[in-house]
Amino acid sequence: MKAYVYVTLKASVLDPQGQTIQNALRKMGSTSTDSVRQGKYFVLSLQDGLSPEQARAEVEHIAKDVLTNTVIEDFTYRIEE
Repeated sequence: MKAYVYVTLKASVLDPQGQTIQNALRKMGSTSTDSVRQGKYFVLSLQDGLSPEQARAEVEHIAKDVLTNTVIEDFTYRIEE
């Protein structure tokens, strides 16, 4: 079982890296992108035998306590069997 965790800055937090990428895109002539937000991506390999509820609880625990600074970041995840 694998969990895919996406961590991004909260919408209320400025994203200087995303803004730099957005500016570079404009300089390259790309005008179709309104904004860019950067983030982090993690792949967790979970032990076999976990129930879906156990897997969700474990991934949420790891994401909240280890992967995310909950003051400035949000996370989403998906789990695949």
